[in-house]
Amino acid sequence: MTADPFVAHRSLLFTVAYEMLGSAADAEDVLQESWLRWDGVDRAQVRDPRAYLVRIVTRQALNRLRTLSRSREEYVGEWLPEPLLTSPDIAEDVELAESVSIAMLTVLETLGPTERAVFVLREVFEMPYGEIAATVGKSPAAARQIARRAREHVAARRPRVRVSRSEQQEVVGRFLAALRTGHLQELMEVMAPDVVMIADGGGVVAAALAPVLGAALVVPLLARASQVVAGFDTTGVWLNGEPAGRLEFDGEPSAVSVVVEDGLITRIYVVRNPSKLTRLDDPAELAR
Repeated sequence: MTADPFVAHRSLLFTVAYEMLGSAADAEDVLQESWLRWDGVDRAQVRDPRAYLVRIVTRQALNRLRTLSRSREEYVGEWLPEPLLTSPDIAEDVELAESVSIAMLTVLETLGPTERAVFVLREVFEMPYGEIAATVGKSPAAARQIARRAREHVAARRPRVRVSRSEQQEVVGRFLAALRTGHLQELMEVMAPDVVMIADGGGVVAAALAPVLGAALVVPLLARASQVVAGFDTTGVWLNGEPAGRLEFDGEPSAVSVVVEDGLITRIYVVRNPSKLTRLDDPAELAR
């Protein structure tokens, strides 16, 4: 028996929704809503089920994104995307891995909903402008203009230098080892002087409410956290297609992702909000 197209393309559809929303929980809700709509469609009238389903999911994600904008504005402290445990295999698709990285998803948060949809569909999933236009309710010419603006916006904010996965692993390994021991000098050696740390506690657990700027502030803060908390430990994991870390504070997990440029860490993202840490045990299935 041939699998229903929705089932066959579920990993792709989840990836579209997740990249649109930065939240696995919201992406799953969008997939549920999309399934209900797909279930009522006359399949005989659908020439390209994959494109049709991507269109449904994108529209549902756009609706969800617009309703979420107010709650995110009222979020306590910094809002970061929900990290996903992924297999190292995801990194083999460089474009996919970069598109779902915490750093990229954080940049995508600065786009408007329509710009984000156009950017994701064009740059990540390489959808033709005609289909993008039909999905977001714009003309093809307008979709091209939106895509150009979104590309320029993202290019100005994304990490300038791509590093190999082996270099990322090496730097992350040194960082986690230094964090485990709490040695200030070892932490300082792996940090860029102008490193920025962003933490997301959601007002539920302790976390800096604003970005912490500069190694002189970031390093002592990290060292103190690792020294004063009983049962602190670090483990190397793959999150969002990149080498990253899982931290344990008294048995409670946190996720840490970093941006590496020229062998040094330039950005640190720490997710501590418990509602965003439910995907750290089972690898997510992503596809494009």
